[in-house]
Amino acid sequence: MERPNWAPGDIDLERPSVARVYDYWLGGAHNFAADRAVAQKTLETMPEIRDVVLNHRAFLRRAVRYLLDQGVRQFLDLGSGIPTVGNVHEIAQAADPEARIVYVDIDPVAVAHSRSILDSNGHVSVLQADVRDPANVLASPEVDKQLDFDEPVAVLMIALLHFVSDDEDPWGMIGGYRDRLAPGSFLALSHAGYEADEETDSSREACKIYNRHVTRTTFRDRSELTRLFDGFTLVEPGVVRVPAWRPESPADIGASGKRFPGFAALGRKAQR
Repeated sequence: MERPNWAPGDIDLERPSVARVYDYWLGGAHNFAADRAVAQKTLETMPEIRDVVLNHRAFLRRAVRYLLDQGVRQFLDLGSGIPTVGNVHEIAQAADPEARIVYVDIDPVAVAHSRSILDSNGHVSVLQADVRDPANVLASPEVDKQLDFDEPVAVLMIALLHFVSDDEDPWGMIGGYRDRLAPGSFLALSHAGYEADEETDSSREACKIYNRHVTRTTFRDRSELTRLFDGFTLVEPGVVRVPAWRPESPADIGASGKRFPGFAALGRKAQR
């Protein structure tokens, strides 16, 4: 396979990645044949997956706009993936050109492409790191350059934590970030999942494909997602289906929104 000029020389083109499969579902161009093959196979099993991904991205946009309305001007986007239209810096800096953003991802293609398009933006930094290691992320020069933790910061974990198993302690991971945050900071989460009686044969098969070819996936229900907000006060409407979190119009939820395979919420760290 010919290596595109935007692909770092040390990555395996035959190994699919979460960021590049997600990029393909979003209609992006920074993915390889191996990523497209897994993405298409998953689509054949669960055709609604593309709509699911688009809904997570729409939640990101709504959450950032809400945070801007609350006066937040600093964003730490964990598992940010490959920047596409309507990403955090575009939304935030349209409202305030001084807004500061740090994108963090482990995928070298996501990081390389992010750096190439954001190189001239002095208020945005891109960090290649494992988001499961908060101490390393928070100690990085990129975070130190952009974020002032004496002021509110919004930590974004959009479509991320279903790739962190219980064995990898997502509660401790979140705690590592939460404990550094000033009061009045926020945590935004969206997460794949179902209630106990809702999982279907197609979703189970899609999960098996993803587990086999990309990475392990852990679905969580509403109560499990609520537990991840320990130390935060949930913003109304609490933990709800992704399309139902502060939709721009009731029509945006749709009939399928009530059984959408994922939840979203925003929490605020309490004032002292």
